[in-house]
Amino acid sequence: MKFSSNFYILSLLSLILLLASSTTSISVEDKFIQCLNLNSELSIPLSTVCTQNESTFSSILESSAQNLRYLEPSKPKPDFIFTPLYESHVQASVICAKQLGIHLRVRSGGHDYEGLSYVSQIETPFIIVDLSKLRSINVDIVGNSAWIQAGATIGEVYYRIAEKSNIHGFPAGLCTSLGVGGHITGGAYGTMMRKYGLGADNVLDARIIDANGKILDRAAMGEDLFWAIRGGGGASFGLILSWKIKLVPVPETVTVFTVMKNLEQGATKILYRWQQVADKLDENLFIRVIIQPASPGQKTGQKRTITTLYNAVFLGGTEKLLQVMQQSFPELGLTKIDCIETSWIKSVLYIGGFPSNTPPEILLKGKSTFKNYFKAKSDFVKEPISETALEGLWKRLLAEDSPLMIWNPYGGQMSKISESETPFPHRNGTLFKIQYVITWHDGEKNETKHMDWIRKLYNYMAPYVSKFPREAYVNYRDLDLGMNKKDNTSFVQASVWGVKYFKDNFNRLVRVKTKFDPDNFFRHEQSIPPLPSEDHYNKV
Repeated sequence: MKFSSNFYILSLLSLILLLASSTTSISVEDKFIQCLNLNSELSIPLSTVCTQNESTFSSILESSAQNLRYLEPSKPKPDFIFTPLYESHVQASVICAKQLGIHLRVRSGGHDYEGLSYVSQIETPFIIVDLSKLRSINVDIVGNSAWIQAGATIGEVYYRIAEKSNIHGFPAGLCTSLGVGGHITGGAYGTMMRKYGLGADNVLDARIIDANGKILDRAAMGEDLFWAIRGGGGASFGLILSWKIKLVPVPETVTVFTVMKNLEQGATKILYRWQQVADKLDENLFIRVIIQPASPGQKTGQKRTITTLYNAVFLGGTEKLLQVMQQSFPELGLTKIDCIETSWIKSVLYIGGFPSNTPPEILLKGKSTFKNYFKAKSDFVKEPISETALEGLWKRLLAEDSPLMIWNPYGGQMSKISESETPFPHRNGTLFKIQYVITWHDGEKNETKHMDWIRKLYNYMAPYVSKFPREAYVNYRDLDLGMNKKDNTSFVQASVWGVKYFKDNFNRLVRVKTKFDPDNFFRHEQSIPPLPSEDHYNKV
């Protein structure tokens, strides 16, 4: 997008006017609104800015925030929330935040596990730019592509693709309320990852706003920045406006199943076997395992047990699936009666946990089915975990009220893509990924107890997961791994968590950050740091 010289003259004029007003009692939000109107090509309604004093503030703040831990009264709140209606509004918000020295957080879907899109723990005051009104989706079936705005949910994207074709899809998240702006920046995995890779592996182009307030597409930003935004984590390099994604073929019929095994049914041995085969199965088959304690039944003397749910999607029909399972994983005992043949879009609803017979139109509501107080962590596994170690794991899970583990299989296409193809490095040699989650309902009352429990569980698992580094998934953000400090985004400190998320790609991400955002305008608790200015020119 090109702008006339008049636009830049207006920007300069706005800065002069704002500096002149700095000696008056004009509030920050008033200065921001003045600046927005001077820097946007389209007028900006006053209703797009909501301050803490307004009755709608809490409802807007909470609208897409997923982790209730970060909505507690003790957590910092933004001075105001700006909900832009057009790209030019977003562009103006970046220009004005930079001119006024306002710290900015960007929210597309509110799913950041540590609330970084709507809370700043290291820097106040701050504001939120909420992209929820920018959610257009333009699907081009002939071109096998779609342009999707950052505020759209991945469920909306799936629906709009399926609306035009029952043999096209997109390989991204299982949770349908994820905002695509942040989701794809971390990788974006789903049930088709073993067939087609991640969402980030299937991005053709993007539109972003850089630290200077310029809108750039792939050609304008160059391949280094385009590489960094596809897996390098959100809100470090620019503000994502939209992605151009590549559609992938899906069969008219897919098959889903969920098979439950508890300890009394040999769950430990079956899970040990799953670890040996999950990454080697037919790449059309994705079987994840959901592990959690189950309450005892009605019979007297029954103990609480562990359940393992084998939750799967197969890109094909039941007959072929049963052949694959009989050949590769007969231990699960899958039968025809366990299998449900359906369409790809309805498999999205199934894996997303919606009740059977839920119409696909529910995806257009973009509402989350998961809002809790929670803490999560992640691991990647390179060798099967022994049955003895699993038994120790069960003891720890049974000691907590509402723990959850999800094991996601790798292999297939994930093993064929180079670790450096995108910043997402968890590729060949990874058997599966573990997500640990602990949820609770009583706010801050027993938070310390639950946080201590998951940290101890994480320590217990250390011998059985990846090492040097102990890898982690950036979209399962975990501040236990380390945090930047205000005005001190240290390369050395950031390397501790950066190498866990990105392995050797972290160093390239730092070089890209240094080149495109040397002043660290886009920053948060775990943003990529720029190199100190004296090192800039001889290292980039």
